[in-house]
Amino acid sequence: MAWLKREKAPVAKGQKRNTPDGLWLRCEQCNEVIFKNDLKQNQNVCPSCHFHYYLPADARIARFLDPGSFEEYNANLSSPDPLNFKDTKLYSQRLKESQAKAGRLDAIVTGRGKLMDRFVHVGVFDFQFMGGSMGAVVGEKITLLYEAALEKREPAIIFSASGGARMQEGIFSLMQMSKTCAVLSQLRVDGVPFISILTNPTTGGVAASFAMLGDINIAEPGALIGFAGPRVIQQTIKEKLPEGFQRSEYLLEHGMVDMICHRDTLRGRVAQMLSILCQNI
Repeated sequence: MAWLKREKAPVAKGQKRNTPDGLWLRCEQCNEVIFKNDLKQNQNVCPSCHFHYYLPADARIARFLDPGSFEEYNANLSSPDPLNFKDTKLYSQRLKESQAKAGRLDAIVTGRGKLMDRFVHVGVFDFQFMGGSMGAVVGEKITLLYEAALEKREPAIIFSASGGARMQEGIFSLMQMSKTCAVLSQLRVDGVPFISILTNPTTGGVAASFAMLGDINIAEPGALIGFAGPRVIQQTIKEKLPEGFQRSEYLLEHGMVDMICHRDTLRGRVAQMLSILCQNI
């Protein structure tokens, strides 16, 4: 037991031996302490309770598509300020701040890549950019994605993560709901598949338009999906909402989504579905 008697080197006054900050986090669902690197390696899914945290757009594309196959298009489109909108600050200033934070010009990344050797057209919302809100540029990029899929007769896939329409663009934002749905209807007429993947959260004008109109609607576990938020609905109808209202599991039970898919198996499941849906194109 000599090691019990070993003298430790004295710590100088003012010197601290702290563990670096930011290495761990506590899961907001199960309260387990998670090593952040383990969370990252697990695609931002809690290894204990499988709670699906936000996954950045670039990381999602890298994990979902075949390595090196993604080619982004329309990356240079940037939102105007058609209303010269100002709340606590100018909308133009909010755009600059969001662009600097997210490292892109607006709230969605679109492009073409391969999923298990099949070409697909993919759009991925970036919730870090003004809560993934849909303004004129987001609507335009989604429309162009659908048009490219229609032209090449290749399937379209969109990962939604949004707070809804971008209020700073007013009616210009709301018009994107009908615009995206109009082009999407043409895909359906021509038999080109569209798979909608609903992540946490998918709300507002995005949920009320193209996001719920997939040939197959897939939700990630525990995702909040709906038009108005639960608190607003409860205040409006003056009734207590059911347990888990507007979560993926509740929507699956009530026929609003077709399946819930864990992030680990999503790539394979979507590829399998496309092999069936694309037989006639």
